[in-house]
Amino acid sequence: MATRAAEATAVGVPPLSAERNVTWPKRTKSRLANGLEIVLAESHAIPTFLGELFFRSGNAAAAHRAPALADMTATVVRTGTARRSSRQIEEALRGLGADLGSSAGADTSAISFAGLSEFAEPLLQLVNELAREASFPEPEFERERRQKLEEVKLQRTEPGFLAGERLRKVLFGTHPYAQVAPSAEQVAAYKRHDLQSVYRDFYTPENGLLLLVGDFDSAQMLAKVESVFGAWSGKKPSAPQPGAPPNPRGRRVYLVHLPGSVQTQILVGSHAITRKHPDWVRLGLTNSLYGGAFNSRLVMNIREDKGYTYSQRSSAHPLRQHGYFSVSAAVRNDVVAASLTEIFYEMDRLRSIPVPEAELADAQNYLTGVFSMGIATQDGLLSQLSTVALNELSDDYLETYRGKVRALTPDDLMQTARKYLDSPNMQIVVVGDRAQIESQAALFGDLELFGAQGNRLAS
Repeated sequence: MATRAAEATAVGVPPLSAERNVTWPKRTKSRLANGLEIVLAESHAIPTFLGELFFRSGNAAAAHRAPALADMTATVVRTGTARRSSRQIEEALRGLGADLGSSAGADTSAISFAGLSEFAEPLLQLVNELAREASFPEPEFERERRQKLEEVKLQRTEPGFLAGERLRKVLFGTHPYAQVAPSAEQVAAYKRHDLQSVYRDFYTPENGLLLLVGDFDSAQMLAKVESVFGAWSGKKPSAPQPGAPPNPRGRRVYLVHLPGSVQTQILVGSHAITRKHPDWVRLGLTNSLYGGAFNSRLVMNIREDKGYTYSQRSSAHPLRQHGYFSVSAAVRNDVVAASLTEIFYEMDRLRSIPVPEAELADAQNYLTGVFSMGIATQDGLLSQLSTVALNELSDDYLETYRGKVRALTPDDLMQTARKYLDSPNMQIVVVGDRAQIESQAALFGDLELFGAQGNRLAS
């Protein structure tokens, strides 16, 4: 009866209207004499602007010094400069009606900010001050280090973190991408001068990219940027060249024992590609069909049909040097084997049987629709422009993206699934109570056992 009712409802659903054209904002690209790359995009819907000052170095580039050192550096950057204390920085931001944050990931560090367009110049001056004159006050450094210590201790109790850490170690071995987070001992060993060293090396104009989106005139904004940042100097840092990551063949299972856990975190993954690869758009649509969207095959199977989990997702992760594909689900202990069976069933089905045209059209509508919605705001536009600039994609990447998605065929997706949803060589991580799940996990490959601290356990 429920199926007939759904079909009756579907008959009355009006067809989708034609896809609207996107009116792309005026964009200006420039480079200052000191090497700082500039990208400006005008968006006049509201009288605000936002931006990010990126540096093309992150935790991976600092991994030979210590894990997550770029992240810690970014945290302390905004706590004081040669001219202002942390409190004075916050007061200045409140006076401007502005927000500012700093962060770092595997490949980049960034200072992000947003404010009213009429106060653009003083906000840019504060960003310039943080990028050039951060003082790393000792009390602020110690406070942030203590907080980080508590954070890394808490992470050791979180199944999602433990699964992600183990998969990255399996896929990347001795490569810096294998380092997800520091240990408590490594955080305790951080020194203030370690952060200052990373700051001096990474936070330079030759290593920088400034993106601004908002209600401004590009010529006038470029003049302000040159006035504020033009006297800054500093070369691009030399980056160590890590070796190639391992290439695991055949399925293998890595069980992280978390005593007393009432559910199991599953994470399955393999190597994939970066955003610069010509197959990236194909992989994005393939992933959306498999498990990357709410109406994807995996969601319909293990959530809606079987009720094994509430949260599951597949994702393609594009790092700068390498990429990987993963499937995650938190499931009841008694359905670990059943869930893995369905994960591989849907993967193999996509690898072997062409997607029906109607299902393909739905996925294309979803992906292009999400893209169109994502560039409708200043924040979304900034995110897309940063993706293009940081990954050195073609200038027309955004304009041609929807057309490329629309042009894909069922055979394109099947071939992409065979390449990158690498079912025979997927590495399987399960985090949970060993006594509850070991026999189920062992059905899918040779098994290795680990503790929550990353230590190996006896079989």
